[in-house]
Amino acid sequence: MDKLRALQYFIAAAEEGSFSAAARRFELSVPAVTKLVGALERELGVRLLERSTRGLALTPQGAAYREACAPLLAQLAEAERAAAGPVRARTLVVGAPALLARALLIPALPGYRDKHPHVQIELSTVDQLTVTDAEARGFDVLIALGWPGALDLVKRPLAQSRLIVCASPAYWRNHAVPARPAELAQHDCVLVRSPEGTVLDLWRHRRGEEVEEVAVRGWLTCESRDDALQAVLHGQGVGRFADLSVWHHVRDGLLQPVLLDWDSPDAPPFSALLRPDARRDEATQDFVAFLARLLGEIEAQCVRLIGPRPQPERPAWYARRQGRASAGQR
Repeated sequence: MDKLRALQYFIAAAEEGSFSAAARRFELSVPAVTKLVGALERELGVRLLERSTRGLALTPQGAAYREACAPLLAQLAEAERAAAGPVRARTLVVGAPALLARALLIPALPGYRDKHPHVQIELSTVDQLTVTDAEARGFDVLIALGWPGALDLVKRPLAQSRLIVCASPAYWRNHAVPARPAELAQHDCVLVRSPEGTVLDLWRHRRGEEVEEVAVRGWLTCESRDDALQAVLHGQGVGRFADLSVWHHVRDGLLQPVLLDWDSPDAPPFSALLRPDARRDEATQDFVAFLARLLGEIEAQCVRLIGPRPQPERPAWYARRQGRASAGQR
């Protein structure tokens, strides 16, 4: 068995969420990929990937194996680049949501630059839900939070967020901490309007078999999650955010999450969207690998700090134009 190739196929299948997508990446048949990944699992004596009608998911052993092997593959790629000699300068055009860019991406870019001095980054803050297919093709990498629509782009999963309800410690000193999601209706909640125009005022929660949908209210509605975060940090109400984007505020005690024994099925995933021809572009693939490591590390910290990831569900209001997410719920 070609273990290196098997490892590459396994990681591709895990990133793509399917053997067929991994096969397309390497321009191979699906049986060729599944056969080698299966041989790798048999040699290791563990199941690395769970197969289901919903696609592939890493088992705990698979996640640990991928994390252990990632540095080895990175070293191999670096050795291959060194052997190939000097590389030409390259500019990557990257789009990212403002909150993610400010909180995670920009602080980590110097580390990426140290290893890729030939790459120049043009970073734009953009909400992927408002970009047309033609506009999206102007980016080498577009970081998406949520469930992108019918853009004709290749999607690479990066991380899974968990939505957390939180406020500043000062706010909680002056207001009763909710024991159940339904009690959020008694609080001023800082609301966000989606790029499609929907006010996201329906906060769904789940604990085991219990489900509570709360139509929250507040005096402040923001056009961006970044503005909403600033309002919450200044004690102006309760907010709900993807934990990966605000984890450092939680870690530093500036935000205090509540209701952590409940999760939200609306929790959006992070993905990288690429042009179909990007699979042959080394600089783009290296940057996506950097993003996967960065968000994977933050996700692991969030699991320790906040809790496990929920099984996400695309909410019904997601593609709705205008109005309120709670329309028809009251």
